Formats: sequence, structure tokens, C-alpha cells
Amino acid sequence: MKPRVAILGSGSWATALAKLALTTQGQINWFIRRPEVIEEFKTKGKNPSYLSAAKFDVTRINFSSDINEIIANSDIMILAIPSPYVKQSLNKIKRSLSRKIVISAVKGMIPDDNIIVTDYLHRRFKMPANNIAIIAGPCHAEEIALERLSYLTIGCADRATAERVAPIFQTDYCRTTTSTDVVGLEYSSVMKNIYAIAAGMCQSLHYGDNFQAVLLSNAIQEIQRFTAATCPMPRDINASGYLGDVLVTAYSKFSRNRQFGQMIGMGYSVKAAQVEMEMVAEGYYGTNAIHLANQQVQAHIPIAEAIYDILYNRLSPTIVIQELTQKLH
Repeated sequence: MKPRVAILGSGSWATALAKLALTTQGQINWFIRRPEVIEEFKTKGKNPSYLSAAKFDVTRINFSSDINEIIANSDIMILAIPSPYVKQSLNKIKRSLSRKIVISAVKGMIPDDNIIVTDYLHRRFKMPANNIAIIAGPCHAEEIALERLSYLTIGCADRATAERVAPIFQTDYCRTTTSTDVVGLEYSSVMKNIYAIAAGMCQSLHYGDNFQAVLLSNAIQEIQRFTAATCPMPRDINASGYLGDVLVTAYSKFSRNRQFGQMIGMGYSVKAAQVEMEMVAEGYYGTNAIHLANQQVQAHIPIAEAIYDILYNRLSPTIVIQELTQKLH
């Protein structure tokens, strides 16, 4: 029998992953917090707020605004809630997750605890590491909705678990690989958003393609240094789960972090940019999280620290980026 699969979350990434899961599974369960969104979804056959081009056969979806009901009726949960709201949503869970599999698709860290999501799941719910997986790789939700060829990396400490869950996402237009580098992939997924913000800022400040290439080649080196300091193990930093994700997030028109950076570079305040975007730019929160984490490991990450100075110390993007150009090679 196929495992019962659930989606936790209602944003664009959750919607894209639900589209993949519904393609490979007979039916899915879907936790959406607001009952009125569920009713509109059922009526229209699509998410009323995100990826409206993606149509769904709602007769194959069991919607619920009760997260405990969804967990009780599911074996595998795909967690796709923005990092600032993960604790708020999961704190409502009253059922044991020890025998469940949770796949985190969150591209951020838990803000208050300043830990990666897999560590939070392990500590908060006593889940064994072999039952916690992550989704990484260059894969924008909008392109999944358009069924453009995409690649995902499924990470888990137990490769057998990764290989077990990977087929959930394997479709004609989405291919999967597996990895045991959970920590490295998860930190890379957080950091690539910081570098996308940097790329957006530099575009608004009229730095050209030549500089953008230098910026991103230095960015992947920062990820390599930071992940080596936090979790030393062999990893191919040039693989799509790392470098590929950095490139697409920094260059794509679908990247909300790049858009956020563009607005900051144009002179918007952080709050004004967040209000106008109406979506979460994970890199804003990730910048602070990586800054705090790096106080422990002391990796050399000047780009990430420059973005921290701009977003949290409110220094001038023009001055900080100009100073940063002297540190890159």
C-alpha cells in the first residue's frame, strides 16, 4: 500500500509540492489553516491565493484546518510553512510524530531558537533522524506549476528513507536525487536566499553581470566554508542541491528574495519592502539566523555579513556593497 501523504501549508511552495504529490499518489491530505481558504479552494479547484494556474482535482484531496486530524490520517508529512510560522503551526500538534516521516521543505531556520528545522523536529517531537528528510535544489514553485523540467534533492540521514520518499516527487517534469548531507543541504538552502538578496541589491545599484558572476562564485565559497565548519563531511558543493539552488535563486524572475533585495537597493526600508511584496522573503530571517550561528563557528562569510549590516544595522547598501567589492576575488 502507498503511504498516506499530507501537505502542511498553503503558500506557493506548498501548492507546488501538492501538485507533484497528487500526480504520483491516489490522493493526499492537506492542512490549510484557514477554513475559508479551504472552501474557496474546493469551489474553484485551485488555491485562491497562490499559483492560481495550477488546477487540482479536489475530489482527491482531504482538506482540513485541524493539523492533528491530518497527522492522524497520514504517514508522511511534507512541511512547507514559512520558517517564521513553523513553531506557531506545529505547537498545536498533540499527536506523536515518532513513527511518522516528516519532509521539511522549509528554506529557513526557526527564528527564536535559531536552529535548522530538522534539529527543531528532533528536539521538539523526539523524532529519530532517520524519519526526518528535507527537500533541496533549484526548484521554483512557479515553474513546477508550469510543469517545467526541475530537479529536487531529497536529503535524509538514512539514504533508504530518502529513496523511499523520493518517488512522491518524481514526475515527467521533476526528477529526484538523494543525499545524506542533511545539515549541509539545509544550511545551503538558508544561505542561498541571503545571496539572492545580495544579487537583487547589486542589480538595483547598477552592478553588471560581470560583478554578479564574481558575487555568486564567492557566495558558493562562503557556503562551502560555513557548511564545512558546521558539519564537516565530504560534499560536492557544485552539485545542483547547493550551487544550482544558489544560481536559480539569485537570477530567476520568480525569486522573491532577489525581488526583496532589489527593493532594498532601490531605497525601500525593510518593512516597506515586506509590505509591498505580500509574501515572505525567507532570506531576511535567514540573514540574522546565519549571522548568529556564525558567531559560534567563525567562518569567513563577508557577503552574508554585509547583507546583515544592511538589513539589521541599517547601513547604506551603496556604501556596504562598495566596501564588499574590495573583499571579493
